[in-house]
Amino acid sequence: MEPRSAAAVGRDFPYTAKTLCYIEVAEDGTVSHGVDAGAYERARSGESRLFAVWPGSWRSDLFVIDDLDEYARAHGLLHDQQRTGLADHEHAVRWTLDPSEKKPMGSYITVRVHLDCGCAINDLDAFAKQMRAQQGWDIATTGGWGGSTTSGTYMRVRRKSLDS
Repeated sequence: MEPRSAAAVGRDFPYTAKTLCYIEVAEDGTVSHGVDAGAYERARSGESRLFAVWPGSWRSDLFVIDDLDEYARAHGLLHDQQRTGLADHEHAVRWTLDPSEKKPMGSYITVRVHLDCGCAINDLDAFAKQMRAQQGWDIATTGGWGGSTTSGTYMRVRRKSLDS
């Protein structure tokens, strides 16, 4: 039985689900697991094939990752403006201390971020990566975040990195 096609599922395939297990099978039969840029490059060059196990309530399904660019966009290996809401440019950013912040001198503080460049933050990991490269910000990506276009997007940022 052949594995199912991740590409056939389209945008609904949960490339970043925490329960998804990626398996890489190299040309020589070596098997490894996990997600990294190296696996993507090896699969693109034909040195290996990528698979994913998608667990369900009653059974798990095996998928071949046959749209490598979609895999790479989902994992932030390739820029995807549609998914992230972020253009690949230098962002015009304003930030203010969130009114609910109780420890404004703490290591991490909650800030409200406004993007004056017209971008939207749909993917905190992608935004954190861009802001680290552009302004040296250290954004916590494991906690809560959100907001609106009028009030800004709230997130936790290492206070000292905002000064750089």
